[in-house]
Amino acid sequence: MTQVRTRRRQPRVELYERIVAAIHDGTYPPGTKLPSEPVLAAELGVGRPALREVLILLQEDGVITRKHGVGSRVNQPPATRGIERLSPVEALLGPGPVTCRRLAAELDEPTDFSGFHLRLPPVSRTWFWETLVEVDGVPACFAHEWAADASALGELGPAFAAALGATVSPAPPISMLALLIATAEDRALAAKSTMGATILGKERGRAMNRPPETPAMLITQVVTADNSPVLAAKYLVPGGAPLIHLNQRH
Repeated sequence: MTQVRTRRRQPRVELYERIVAAIHDGTYPPGTKLPSEPVLAAELGVGRPALREVLILLQEDGVITRKHGVGSRVNQPPATRGIERLSPVEALLGPGPVTCRRLAAELDEPTDFSGFHLRLPPVSRTWFWETLVEVDGVPACFAHEWAADASALGELGPAFAAALGATVSPAPPISMLALLIATAEDRALAAKSTMGATILGKERGRAMNRPPETPAMLITQVVTADNSPVLAAKYLVPGGAPLIHLNQRH
């Protein structure tokens, strides 16, 4: 049965959205520095600890760049010309046998990350998948993937949306991106990605049988069809995992 989670919106999500909205309306244009933390906290009417937490999330999501002693700068939109070939994460890990184990599949409210990148209204519901990718039986990647809302998926075509709603555990399980590629037919898909460093944390460390402080590479990806976002994802690859193989072009 499909689960629909209803919960009170977290203050950090609202603060994240306020800063993103200020970037979009030109208050903090791309390429400019954000005010210092004390000034920005005063402008937004929030405490510095809460602001600092949201700034870290904005940096992880590629919205800003923070440097110690320099401050935070709003990133320029990425160039439209890319160097990557769009592939699901299970195709990038290897060479051993790769399997996906679904940990969650549900209709959920937008998060700070999915709401920003998929342009979701706060009242919408969207498919969320949490998947553990294993290589030779060893956890190698923790995947969080969100689909766009029903109206955007309707423009993409019925196959992907129907596949998302028809089953929460494809046999064998695959990533949401793999499902999108398989059902997109002749629709041209493109993606923009960022990579950064983080740690697993308690929940993800527990799922991967690793200490919470394990260093990890965080890959964020937004997939578009005809310039409209249809999927957003975070892929967390811990230190010691198999190499990721990328095909590049120019």
